[in-house]
Amino acid sequence: MTNKQKNLTYLKPIKDSLGRPLKDLRISVMDRCNFRCTYCMPEEKYHPKFKFLPSKQRLSFEDILRITKNFVSLGVDKIRITGGEPLLRVNLTELIGDLSRIDGIKDIALTTNGVLLAKYASELKAAGLDRVTVSLDSIDPNEFKTMTGGRGSIDRVIAGIEEAQVARIKNIKVNAVIKRGINDQKILKMVEYFRSSSIVLRFIEYMDVGNINHWKKSETVPSKEIVELIKTKWPMQAIKPNYKGEVASRYRFKDGKGELGFISSVTKPFCGSCSRARLSSDGRLYNCLFASTGKDVKPWLKEGLNDYEIQQRIYSIWSERTDRYSELRAQNPTEVGKQKVEMYYIGG
Repeated sequence: MTNKQKNLTYLKPIKDSLGRPLKDLRISVMDRCNFRCTYCMPEEKYHPKFKFLPSKQRLSFEDILRITKNFVSLGVDKIRITGGEPLLRVNLTELIGDLSRIDGIKDIALTTNGVLLAKYASELKAAGLDRVTVSLDSIDPNEFKTMTGGRGSIDRVIAGIEEAQVARIKNIKVNAVIKRGINDQKILKMVEYFRSSSIVLRFIEYMDVGNINHWKKSETVPSKEIVELIKTKWPMQAIKPNYKGEVASRYRFKDGKGELGFISSVTKPFCGSCSRARLSSDGRLYNCLFASTGKDVKPWLKEGLNDYEIQQRIYSIWSERTDRYSELRAQNPTEVGKQKVEMYYIGG
């Protein structure tokens, strides 16, 4: 066996069957959440008696680090911690700290609903967190309650965002999923709230992640419609992406007061540049947000595979990847009915 055969790092970044490189790993550390957002974890399904994963079935931090190091060896340089709600995971800052010390990782981000962010923002920054994205679908209290299933406090979310600023987390974004007839009437109010700050507000088209939300395309507000609405009050201009493959289309206000982003996975699919793999909290690897099945990585660890063997498994899975669900949905609406993994399980 040659030196190259003993290590697959010479292939990095590895590419899938459509030539897309593996650059990002999204790690769900928790399947539970303290919200019940209607498009992700509706109360009628995820009620108080619903059985989430026992803690012993979640990947340990040690296992997450082992798997992550092998992904980095194959070209991954960006990590995003997701859930469920990741800040419900005990000692999460320890994992962030350990990840920040892996040579080759350039960026560590966290997606959170923000309710616990005020408590942990300083610790997260000190541990090595580079960026945070807060899911906040409205700043109107009534719309907020509707979208979150009556859970959480908008004041605590805002306090979390403010504390992240105090902690000097350099890159803070707010993601808002817009659903027609639910939270599409206060879009301008939300823009006005954030537009003079350093926070980038991004609007996300409501999409059919999983099956439990009973998605209908008629409930999706196209990004183009939101852009035109905002332009009626504040002139904007499109600007270049920060990097190749950035999912959000960027706009800047012409008066210089802030930036907006638009994630249009329904009307303008970006499958062609998708470089993300996803790891669920119980150790299943998914190649797509809309995937039906994932590969269980826990046996790799239990069977005592060495790093080269783990890299071989990752390479095999990624190199055979053909996923492009959003493009196929646009071409054939019957794709919507296929069984898909739920968002809470692998994160957005």
